[in-house]
Amino acid sequence: MTVLTTPAVARSRAELAGLLAGRGTVVLVPTMGALHEGHATLMRIARERAGADGTVVVSVFVNPLQFGPGEDLDRYPRTFDADLALAATEGVDVVFAPVVAEMYPDGVPHEGVPSEAVTVQPGPLADVLEGASRPGHFRGVLTVVAKLFGLVRPDVAVFGEKDYQQLALIRRMAADLCLGIDVVGAETDREPDGLARSSRNRYLDAEQRQQAATLSRALRAAQERASYGVPAARWAAMNVIKGEPGVELDYLALTTTGLGELPDYPETGTEGRILVAARVGTTRLIDNMPLQF
Repeated sequence: MTVLTTPAVARSRAELAGLLAGRGTVVLVPTMGALHEGHATLMRIARERAGADGTVVVSVFVNPLQFGPGEDLDRYPRTFDADLALAATEGVDVVFAPVVAEMYPDGVPHEGVPSEAVTVQPGPLADVLEGASRPGHFRGVLTVVAKLFGLVRPDVAVFGEKDYQQLALIRRMAADLCLGIDVVGAETDREPDGLARSSRNRYLDAEQRQQAATLSRALRAAQERASYGVPAARWAAMNVIKGEPGVELDYLALTTTGLGELPDYPETGTEGRILVAARVGTTRLIDNMPLQF
């Protein structure tokens, strides 16, 4: 019988440093909590990468710097007891769950408000797709991830591909700033109907839940038509979305794997990505899938 050990919980920087002192390989899974099976998949990858003698750290922190005005910071789900229980089932060693003052001791440096705090400017890739819809979002993401990297000092960090643009930017930050961290991307975990698992799915009622599954169907339609070129793949995806009036499209983009521009007819064998964002009711959802041309 497997005996589960509750992870040690650090609420402060000092507690975290004490728990990590003298540890070997450290693998970090950054989260905002409200953990689900998709996060469990990341923890399993982390456990495998850490090995029996390594340390898996899961951070649980709802980062106010990445939420814009009118976004769902206040209603973002907080389920710490359940999060801790899930972490225990996946063999996590340490859960770092700081309060805001631990991460931002001088206060959260809000966009447009003068502050002496140093934040990470993510570059032009942060101004497209999610960045165009959510100005300042990736500044908040990269700043908190950089802080977590500095506090945990991981050898490896594991992120989900569902937030593909975020993953690309974090990889770019780790490379450009020579952080020496192996940033691992894990394939998106999905519900049986194809909907990408997300903490925000719990906002959807039964009807909206069915409507939301349209996004993954649209992406799969594009995958099936990708061999005919970008226009055909885009048309296939848009045709699916237009058939569901409950889905309010924000963007649908076909890009290179690095989120650059694709020609209409890429060379055979070219890999790309299709990314989508839409609102279903009041809930904003994102998804993406790989493309093979």
